[in-house]
Amino acid sequence: MAGVLAATPVADPQVIDWIEQNARQEITKESIGEATIVGLGESAHSTHEEAVIKFGLLRYLVEELGFRSIAWEEDWTTSVRVNRYVLTGKGDLDALMGELTTTWRTREVRDVLAWLRSYNADHPGRKVKFVGVEYYATRSLAHDAVSSYVAKAAPWRLREVRRHLKFIAPRHENTQANLDWYRNEPNKRPFISHARAVYKLVERLPKNDDQQLALHNARQILSWYEAFNLPFADLYAYRDARAAENLRWWQRRTGDKVAYWASTAHTANAPGLRLTLGGPPLVFDNAGSYLRRWYGERYRSITVLFDQGTLGTGSGCGVSPAPVPRPDAGFANRVFGDAFAGNGPAQYVVDLRGEAPEAVSAWLRAPAKVRGYAGYNPAFAQKSYMEGGSLAQWFDVVVHRQVVTPCKPL
Repeated sequence: MAGVLAATPVADPQVIDWIEQNARQEITKESIGEATIVGLGESAHSTHEEAVIKFGLLRYLVEELGFRSIAWEEDWTTSVRVNRYVLTGKGDLDALMGELTTTWRTREVRDVLAWLRSYNADHPGRKVKFVGVEYYATRSLAHDAVSSYVAKAAPWRLREVRRHLKFIAPRHENTQANLDWYRNEPNKRPFISHARAVYKLVERLPKNDDQQLALHNARQILSWYEAFNLPFADLYAYRDARAAENLRWWQRRTGDKVAYWASTAHTANAPGLRLTLGGPPLVFDNAGSYLRRWYGERYRSITVLFDQGTLGTGSGCGVSPAPVPRPDAGFANRVFGDAFAGNGPAQYVVDLRGEAPEAVSAWLRAPAKVRGYAGYNPAFAQKSYMEGGSLAQWFDVVVHRQVVTPCKPL
């Protein structure tokens, strides 16, 4: 890749004027257009306000624009049970919250799932599904699904597939313990070979709906074993490619319009993204870049950004709330925070595709830096960001929040 792109320069006053003149309080149908998939990105996983804003956007997409699936930055096998709950009410929501990745064990996410269940109960002909597009916590549910399918569809292959599945069976149902076990295995190639054999076996069976679902489960198993054999520097490229493929598979399978809830680093249209999390940058094509490549303008990228506030330190809602200073000059977040000179609305929406004077268009096309956090560490307050593209490339719509507070733990 070419050298690191320079940071966004200090905004021209015309940029501030344009933001103030074009800011709205709500998103509109014109901003969504004829989108099949809408990415709902967040610059930090751990804020109350960003989650609430995204919840409002999600409700708008479902209630007003007919979106019928929510694709989440969550594991597929976890989502199978969550989906059953939101569709049928079977299962216990509090128990399901304990199965989610720790990032999502918040009151804000619980509110989203409770609303999905309530909406589906009230709209039996317009139910909204929930799907996880990640593989990173693949449980025995996927293994059992493959075995059950082969037992029905090709019982003469059952002994063979069970032999492979036995070798790669999860050693622990606790997903962290299982991952620790696999990472400590000195030779991972046999596990990958057996997982690939399972995938190939299912792939060769006659294609129908059941086979495609079983194949997806086999693909999740293979992805898990392949991914955690990679060096960390290569993991994000692999992960985002799989997430995009899984989302496209689901969209094709259901025919639904899909809202994609994830970090901005995943949802932005960012080929060649450079993601810095306090250390050397990770460079990869993210999920949003694949979705834009495949869907064109039918993929819309929305992000929520913020200026300052307080966040819990660490992952999830964190502990020991710490102040988050304003972004340094050069971050795009800073420019949105400068709008209205501190006397404006608490949050606002700007469609970046609207008409703009050349000075504004040049700023939107310029190399950009956007600050964000997977987990907040005050030592890296100005050292956690994405670059490698421009605002105009990454986002169709920006929702800016001036001040944020920590998410609420369960």
